[in-house]
Amino acid sequence: MVIRNEEDIIKAIREDEWMMNLLKTVKVLNLPDWWICAGFVRSKIWDVVHNFSSRTPLPDIDVIYFDSRKVDELEEKKIEEMLKSFVSDIPWSVKNQARMHIKSNMPPYSSSIDGISKFPETATSLGVKLDEKNDIKLIAPWGINDVVNLEVRPTPFYDKKERIKVYNSRVTKKGWDKIWNRVKVYGINNS
Repeated sequence: MVIRNEEDIIKAIREDEWMMNLLKTVKVLNLPDWWICAGFVRSKIWDVVHNFSSRTPLPDIDVIYFDSRKVDELEEKKIEEMLKSFVSDIPWSVKNQARMHIKSNMPPYSSSIDGISKFPETATSLGVKLDEKNDIKLIAPWGINDVVNLEVRPTPFYDKKERIKVYNSRVTKKGWDKIWNRVKVYGINNS
């Protein structure tokens, strides 16, 4: 399968029973402004483009939502426990974007999509969810060109002197270009 556009990404996810089951599981919780994001989407795209016959293991499944009324981290842990009770073998990671700006030392986010736009890499700034009809919705605040072209670049929020070190550290630690050998990483030596 070739991935060139958003429709190809959605088709690849729709045809992946494991991904669809996880999307349906999170949807059941009815979290406000929820998405499964980052590596869940990016790794699928790169696995398909590299013609991998099996899924690249993920260190976690990132579930985000936006609820400015309940910003206690304990709420996130409760949601993780609920998800584990539904699907126990998944390393769930739940984060309320209404509080994540503090961790990232940025102004408050206005939504989950705003939070996704502030992720360090363009190729990771992706999210998917199911709408009321169980159709897949894809969000990519910086577009999909980098991820489908196997390019990793800092988002505009990390392409600055004070944040580029975070980006550099992440992409070095993640080693994506070693897992997916056609991936090109840019911006490493900007400091």
